[in-house]
Amino acid sequence: MVTIRLARGGSKKRPFYSIVVSDRKRQPRGRFIERIGFFNPMAAAGEETLRLDRERAQYWIGHGAQPSERVATFLKQADTKAA
Repeated sequence: MVTIRLARGGSKKRPFYSIVVSDRKRQPRGRFIERIGFFNPMAAAGEETLRLDRERAQYWIGHGAQPSERVATFLKQADTKAA
């Protein structure tokens, strides 16, 4: 099964998450199919916190991918901002 989830990166106490489409059997930091965005919870005032390619996310969801709980929240936020 394919999932859309967060993959942690960054250094110690400075998390940076990539939003990736990957096989559920793979490790969260392992290989992934496609990177569709990022989430930076430690972003400074002028930096971008979230970037998400909604079109690609909808493409993968249409092909059976299941978003994680956190990514589903990001998708709802992106849809709200677009409307």
